[in-house]
Amino acid sequence: MDSCCWESDPLTTGLDGLAATSDSRRDMSAMASRETALDVWDPRVAPEENITNWTGEPVLHSPREAPRRDEPLMVDLFSGAGGFSLGLAAAGFAPALGLDHHIPSARTYARAHPAAATILGDIRRVPEALIDEALDGRSVDLVTAGVPCQGFSLCNRKRHDADRRNFLFHEFIRVVRHLRPRAVILENVSGLRSADAGGFAARIEAAIAESGYHVEWRLLNAAEFGVPQERRRVFFVGLRSGHAFPWPRPTHGEGQRSFVTVWEAIGDLPPLEPGQSAEEYAEKPFSHHQRCMRRGSRSLTNHTAPHHPRATVERIARTAPGEPMYPRFRQRIRLHPDRPSPTQVSGGIRPQFSFGHPTQPRGLTVRERCRLQSFPDTCFIEGGTVQGRVQTGNAVPPLLAEAIGRALLRALG
Repeated sequence: MDSCCWESDPLTTGLDGLAATSDSRRDMSAMASRETALDVWDPRVAPEENITNWTGEPVLHSPREAPRRDEPLMVDLFSGAGGFSLGLAAAGFAPALGLDHHIPSARTYARAHPAAATILGDIRRVPEALIDEALDGRSVDLVTAGVPCQGFSLCNRKRHDADRRNFLFHEFIRVVRHLRPRAVILENVSGLRSADAGGFAARIEAAIAESGYHVEWRLLNAAEFGVPQERRRVFFVGLRSGHAFPWPRPTHGEGQRSFVTVWEAIGDLPPLEPGQSAEEYAEKPFSHHQRCMRRGSRSLTNHTAPHHPRATVERIARTAPGEPMYPRFRQRIRLHPDRPSPTQVSGGIRPQFSFGHPTQPRGLTVRERCRLQSFPDTCFIEGGTVQGRVQTGNAVPPLLAEAIGRALLRALG
């Protein structure tokens, strides 16, 4: 795959000059007129951008391997690190295209899916012709999108309904109407349900229905599908057949298998001091989750501990597992080994560690965050610790995506 632009092209910050669709501009204007919480922050000031976002013209990279042609094809919009694609590939779909403007995410996706094309660029600047070129004349069975959620997230202190990222679902609809797949899936945070008094969810549902799909949406908790993390997300599923979607049934929780705990997820990984790394496994896996995550992996990657100052190490060390490390930021806890993790978040453009290790006085490595998201150890996360936090915090857990994908394959026949 041609990667020259990822290595040498200049990066600039800010996406404010990019064109929005007419629907997006109309919705943003209506929301902004009702936004009054200026005493907290000014929504007229655009949110700061990650410096590793690509702001040039969209660039298509061809697959490095021959695409699979015997399985239903999927296109992954706002693909990030590819959690949707990893899970759906395990269910039986073949990823044909990933699209994102975050450079490390695009690299991660391309490495994990060598038979898929990638488009690096802001979706608002990606023409349908470039998508057609990437697909090389093949029809698509499924289009997915983990639409950016910062404007809906309850963890975002700057959350407001007029955040321009809230309207990127219009781009998902644009691509869906062009490709006309048999099914569509859109994912977002639980806060979407209450945004604009429920108006956003209603508009997304209506837009999918008007595109020719029977659409349903539901709040799913990843922990109920074997992910060692309490992570609740809204999923919209649309079927062109007009049939109802057979939602997957939980496999963990009340009346089912016990939730997977933090220690069952990461307890086999080598212990580290702050700033240390390990590239080999120190012991055999002792849980089902660990065995699944290590399947096919011969070496350990992304297992580098954050290099904390002494005061931070001491703070983590004196915090009891399950308790907050900072009085003012009570969501930043030292993880309890015998419970699932709380929701991992990306934490903005320069995310600090959000959780402390349950037995070691440090923040989590990117590999530990991957384990808590159910990313397999064979998946290498590009970009280093900070950008690894961005990718793992934004991702759809592959095990949850796999459960949805298996149900979807049954629906598609």
